[in-house]
Amino acid sequence: MTKEEIYTELKSVLVKSFMVNEEDISLDANLYEDLDFDSIDAIDLAAKIHNVTGKQLKPEQFKGVRTIGDAVNVIDELLRSA
Repeated sequence: MTKEEIYTELKSVLVKSFMVNEEDISLDANLYEDLDFDSIDAIDLAAKIHNVTGKQLKPEQFKGVRTIGDAVNVIDELLRSA
């Protein structure tokens, strides 16, 4: 998957599973400040990432994720570490 494909898939998950408006999603969007995520949402998102990638995210990998771009980079690293 390319980063663009990861971003597209992540956007789809955010819209379908978290009812985020697609217009609010950008690489710079902050999950907590712009999209009103809380820690439970972050855990749910990590689970959705596992469903899409088939790989388990370690909590420390997701800890530094603040923006959509951060999430794309973490997923990209996860897929490359196969």
